[in-house]
Amino acid sequence: MNTKGMNLDWVDGDMTIVLPLMLCLVGFSTFWGISKMKKINDGSVKNVLFSKFLGFFTMGVFPLIACLYLLPEYCLADYGLTYNPDSTLDSVIATLILGALTMPLAFMTARKPSHQVNYPQIREKNWDRSLIIKNSIGWIAYLTGYEILFRGVMLFPLVDAIGVWPTIAINTAMYSATHIPKGMDEAIGAIPLGIVLCFITLMTGTLWVAIVAHILMALANSFSSVYHNPEMKFV
Repeated sequence: MNTKGMNLDWVDGDMTIVLPLMLCLVGFSTFWGISKMKKINDGSVKNVLFSKFLGFFTMGVFPLIACLYLLPEYCLADYGLTYNPDSTLDSVIATLILGALTMPLAFMTARKPSHQVNYPQIREKNWDRSLIIKNSIGWIAYLTGYEILFRGVMLFPLVDAIGVWPTIAINTAMYSATHIPKGMDEAIGAIPLGIVLCFITLMTGTLWVAIVAHILMALANSFSSVYHNPEMKFV
């Protein structure tokens, strides 16, 4: 490759591409590196909840603040954090369809012994009402931050800069890559889900379908894993 005469100048529009990609890398790496430390990754209620809220801030709050400051031409609504009355019906229908497809699949997948190694992430044997609520709150916080990053920060600015298809390809590739440590089944399954969530987010102009659908799937997976685990039970 001939690099002679290559233009290395920083030009208008570069920040719109570079910033979201770097925030994704830093945000997810920070979350993953800290949450997998031996003294934190022990399956206890306290540490699992700490990891969930850590992800909310490193992948949701901090990247969003950085984008609002460094990309002042974008506001919260431009990242999908808005209510779009024109797409309310489409959003409800999309959420119901995704829930109807993913929740039964999560229930069936939870039967696999290989799946029960990772889920539920809280490794308590007795699940009472308090623990169910804490687990739900943790997933809601984590996945809200997660979707702000992938279907917000990593989606709308890049679509403006490079177009829909290149953006969806990049978004889905990085989304799938974050699931590789959990096994190839999850990494492969994240590909069609990632594509669908990107399309729905762009069509509705909001993050809420992606957030709600992802939370429903995660909770179905988590509680199904408790149900199928012979060493755990609801009390």
